[in-house]
Amino acid sequence: MNLIIDGHNDLPMRLREWHGSGVAGLDRERPPLHTDLPRLRAGGVGGQFWSVFVPSDLPEEVAVTHTLQQIDLVHRMVAAYPDELAMAYTSADVEWALERGRIASLLGVEGGHCLAGSTGVLRSLARLGVRYVTLTHNHHTSWADSATQEPVHGGLTAEGRAIVREMQRVGVLVDLSHVSPDTMRDALEEAVAPVIFSHSGVRAVTDHPRNVPDDVLELLPDNGGVLMLTFVSFFVSAAARDWQQAADAEWARLGLPPQESGWPRGPRPGEPESRVPVSAVVDPAAEPAFAAWLAANPKPEVTVAQVADHFDHAREVAGIDHIGIGGDFDGTLEIPAGLRDVSGYPRLFAELQTRGWTERDLQRLANRNIMRALRDAEEQAEEHLWPR
Repeated sequence: MNLIIDGHNDLPMRLREWHGSGVAGLDRERPPLHTDLPRLRAGGVGGQFWSVFVPSDLPEEVAVTHTLQQIDLVHRMVAAYPDELAMAYTSADVEWALERGRIASLLGVEGGHCLAGSTGVLRSLARLGVRYVTLTHNHHTSWADSATQEPVHGGLTAEGRAIVREMQRVGVLVDLSHVSPDTMRDALEEAVAPVIFSHSGVRAVTDHPRNVPDDVLELLPDNGGVLMLTFVSFFVSAAARDWQQAADAEWARLGLPPQESGWPRGPRPGEPESRVPVSAVVDPAAEPAFAAWLAANPKPEVTVAQVADHFDHAREVAGIDHIGIGGDFDGTLEIPAGLRDVSGYPRLFAELQTRGWTERDLQRLANRNIMRALRDAEEQAEEHLWPR
């Protein structure tokens, strides 16, 4: 089995929210988490970009502090399991970990709000080992448009372009998941080193704002970038997307109160209450007024085959050298059947094999493409700030 380097996993966020930032017990299965060490091994994961996500509606100065706490959590997690995990700051570190049978652990900051508009913060995060920064999350920054709000900047501002240049100068990958198509195009126009999409789908298969349009995919070969395709059901399936929109509309029609994330957590000190769609609530049927609608409108099942459709299309448009995997486990409740946790990757690979993907294709998908992008970004960096 090809060892997978996955672009995005939100386990650190879940450990912070559910377990007080504790890292004990990951050597056994811990439902409802999607991720633990036994299932990572079963799924053939050899490297993981751990997302150090904090909500994008936090004040930026607070977001910086919380991001540092998330980085600390990942370092403690790796230290707690030295025979299983190894911190990785460079492509050489990833190779070292793979050769020794450890899961290479890399850091990705999800959202430019965590920079607080400061290239000094960016460089400080790079010195702590951060290897990518997603330019936005679900809210705009003062310098870049998000995919999930009405545009205000028309892409990147001059400040945003300068931040992209500085990221590339210090070897931090520019992550274009979550950003608007114009932000994608502006960043690719500015970029001289590979960019990534750490966890996105393709819009031609499912017309969701979090997915990537074909004209952007066509730019990846010249850039050397990699689209790491995600498993989030609403990004994968148009039927699931439509169901989500209908569920949210019915919830609002009934006048039911806004719902927080169904995961068992409340707002952290100093954190605004983050609201999410009712379709992300663990058991919306617990609301009697909503139960009848749910009974009449069951949630569509999303399949591994539908996930594979995104991989086929991205391969056709961007090419086999420009795709990877970014599951978004523990960052969503909505995962396709057959991909319920991190042990499920082999089912996707089996599906792709039935579609004629060769062993060489699967090797590039699993790890070679993202390793090449990481190595290229390192080689083109003018200043190397990562730990040594």
